[in-house]
Amino acid sequence: MTFDGDGTLGFLVPVALVMALTSTFFSPHAGLARQQTSGAESFEERDFLTRIRRLTIEGRRAGEGYFSPDGTRMVFQSEREPGNPFYQMYVLDLTTGDVTRVSPGLGKTTCGFFSPVSDAILFSSTHHDPRSKALQDEELAFRESGQERRYAWDYDTEMDLYAYSEGTGTLTRLTTAHGYDAEGSYSRDGEWIVFASIRDAYNRELTAAEQKQLETDPSYFAEIYIARADGREQTRLTSVPGYDGGPFFNHDGTRIIWRRFNEQGVLADVWSMKPDGSDARQITDFHAMSWAPYEHPSGDYVIFASNKLGFENFELFMVDSEGIKEPVRVTYSDGFDGLPVPSPDGRQLSWTSGRAGGSAGQIYLAQWNHERALQAIRSAPLRHSGL
Repeated sequence: MTFDGDGTLGFLVPVALVMALTSTFFSPHAGLARQQTSGAESFEERDFLTRIRRLTIEGRRAGEGYFSPDGTRMVFQSEREPGNPFYQMYVLDLTTGDVTRVSPGLGKTTCGFFSPVSDAILFSSTHHDPRSKALQDEELAFRESGQERRYAWDYDTEMDLYAYSEGTGTLTRLTTAHGYDAEGSYSRDGEWIVFASIRDAYNRELTAAEQKQLETDPSYFAEIYIARADGREQTRLTSVPGYDGGPFFNHDGTRIIWRRFNEQGVLADVWSMKPDGSDARQITDFHAMSWAPYEHPSGDYVIFASNKLGFENFELFMVDSEGIKEPVRVTYSDGFDGLPVPSPDGRQLSWTSGRAGGSAGQIYLAQWNHERALQAIRSAPLRHSGL
C-alpha cells in the first residue's frame, strides 16, 4: 500500500481510484486555511503539526514510514535501487540519518513493519519469482523509451509475506498461497500478524462475472486475514464484497482497524473489529474514499486519509476511535497527504505527501500536538447530527 507520487495510489486502492488521480500540487498557503464547522471550534494545520520536515529525498519516490517500537528508526519503501524500478525496503536511523536496505533488492516489495518483540521486520516481496529480473528490465526499458502510462498496481500473485531478521540477515517466508498477500502488520505483543490477501480469487472456481471482475480489478477480492507471527494458523476474518485491506491492530491489541471499499471500488470507510473477526463496526461514514487508518497510541482517535474535499485532493483527518463524532481535518495541502503513522510516544506524525512539489511522493515528519487533537475531537459535532 502506498502513494506512488505520480498522482496515483498503488498497492492500496482499486483501479477506480487509481484511474482518478492524476497530479500532485503544492499550495503555498497550506496550513493557513481554517476548518469551519458550524457549532465547532476552528483549527488550522499548524494547530496539530509543527516543525514539518521532509525525511526522504533519494530515489524516484518513497512512502509508508513505520516507526520502530522505540521510535528511533523507521522502515519505509523507496524506488532507489540501481537496476530495479520497483520498491525495495529500507530502514532509516532517525538519529544518524543512515539508511540500510533490508529487502533482497530483487523484485517488488511493500508494507514494512517492525516486530515489537524481536529483531524481525515484516514485509511483502516477490523476489522468489523467477521472472523478477525480466520484469524489472521490461519496466526500465519502458521508462527509458519515453512513453507514458497511468500507474496501476497489478496485485502481483507472487507477492508473499516475509520476516527479515536484522540479527542474522535471514528471510523467512510466511505465506505461500497463490495470490497477493501484503499490507501486513504485527499485533502489539508480536504474537500475531494481520494482512490482506486476494487468494480467494485463485483457490476456487470463479463464476463468469467474478472472472471478469478479477480481470478488471483484482483488489475486489481482497480480504483480511490473521495468522501467528510465524505464519501458522492463517484465518480469514472478512467476507464482504469489495476491497478490505490496510489492517493494523489498535493501541491495546483488542481490535483491528482497517478500511473497506464498497463493491464499486469508489467509496471507502474506516472500520474496526475484534481479532476474531466479530463485532465489525463502521467508524466513518464520510461519503468519500477514506482509508489508511492508524490509531494514535493513546487509543483516543484514528488518523486517516480521505478525498472528502476533492476527488484528487487527499488530506489527513482524525476521528474518535468509536466513530461517534464527525472527522476533523488535519492537513491543508493540495494534492496528496496520506498514510499517517504516529510515533510510539504519540508526539510525532509521519506521513506520505507530495507537498514539496514535482511528481514524487516522499515521507514527512512533524511534531504532533496530542492535546490540541483531543480538543478538536471534543469540539467536533456528533456524526450525522448536523449540529
